[in-house]
Amino acid sequence: MGLKRISSTASALPTTTATAVRRRRHGGQKCGNLKLTILCGIITILVLRGTIGISLLSFPSESTTIPRHVAEETDRIVAEIRSGENDDESESESVTLTNKTYTLGPKIIDWDSSRQKWLRQNRGFPNYVNGKPRILLVTGSQPGPCNNPIGDHYLLKSTKNKIDYCRMHNIEIVYNMANLDEELSGYWTKLPLIRKLMVSHPEAEWIWWMDSDAFFTDMLFEIPISKYEPYNMVVHGYPNLLFEEKSWIALNTGSFLLRNRQWSLDLLDSWAPMGPKGVVREEAGKILTANLKDRPSFEADDQSALIYLLVSRKDEWMDKVFLENSYYLHGYWVGLVDRYEEYLESSHPGLGDERWPFVTHFVGCKTCGGYGDYTMESCLKSMERAFNFADNQLLNMYDFRHKGLLSPGVKRIRSETTRPLERSSIRSNLDVV
Repeated sequence: MGLKRISSTASALPTTTATAVRRRRHGGQKCGNLKLTILCGIITILVLRGTIGISLLSFPSESTTIPRHVAEETDRIVAEIRSGENDDESESESVTLTNKTYTLGPKIIDWDSSRQKWLRQNRGFPNYVNGKPRILLVTGSQPGPCNNPIGDHYLLKSTKNKIDYCRMHNIEIVYNMANLDEELSGYWTKLPLIRKLMVSHPEAEWIWWMDSDAFFTDMLFEIPISKYEPYNMVVHGYPNLLFEEKSWIALNTGSFLLRNRQWSLDLLDSWAPMGPKGVVREEAGKILTANLKDRPSFEADDQSALIYLLVSRKDEWMDKVFLENSYYLHGYWVGLVDRYEEYLESSHPGLGDERWPFVTHFVGCKTCGGYGDYTMESCLKSMERAFNFADNQLLNMYDFRHKGLLSPGVKRIRSETTRPLERSSIRSNLDVV
């Protein structure tokens, strides 16, 4: 399908800016923080109870039933938090709409030289450590509790999975729960966050975004970062799908890397204008559906917008974009999770490709609540398998593994010894999972 409307419609795309006057009510915020603290404490207790033997995929026994007054108090606090989610927007903001193009903020110029000057003046914050570029992995979730309570538990598992991987590979991690720009909600929240982290952490050479519903499933694989030295963006994708078919699934923005450069800030500025919620996003969605093959009719999403940008302005952007498909920077979970036993029998971690997928991404699952493309049962069981498949690679270092890929329980796989340091290599245990 040709991009018939690219040149004629891009300039006519309706855009908005928001000028907001915010009033802070400190008393209300303290009360909300206290409620949230109580809720977090209760959730922590419930999660700890679950990790010592309660299977989340089965009904609790009578002995593990949550006390009624605890459940009622939890429901009450959650309901109050949700009821207050839009207080600031409805009571203390005035929004003025104009015809100006939406921006992420003031235009940043000369970032590369400014950043290099900062690095020279702050030697304690190098952008390369032991010859490797410093990577900051970024993920996050919505500010409030999940509509489906078990969704919070799987967010916790997903977070643990990412922390484990980052700890093993000396990668720093940021978990965000704040929406930094009210105009960019949903899929789009990552853009202002990435921009803010770039300018707030000039020591980070790469920013690596990863969706909360994506799991590392090859804990030994390390991305070949030196391979990307000439590039500023690395995203899982296929050139033929992007430029020949102009498919709306030619690449996936659930896991991608951006180098901390002026180029990346400029890309974010060009990427964002289709994102403001409301009429802008709806009209932009029509343009994307008209120009991208097989795209359903719905509002603009960040992935489709990036594809449209790269295709329509190929000469401007593509020389610095690397479409990675030699390993699974993004691996679609359908067709992967049911093959974990096969991988265990015929392969080993450290490959990252179809023999042992690096990332398993649960696209289409809405475990936190809302409409999804797959049943909740299918998504939860598959996420449990993915988490335990990855977790076994860590537990193996400590002589344990899960009793099964659907079991939170663990079992010992090697006997204790009085001389633990005489083993050939503790870390080498990862090679046998």
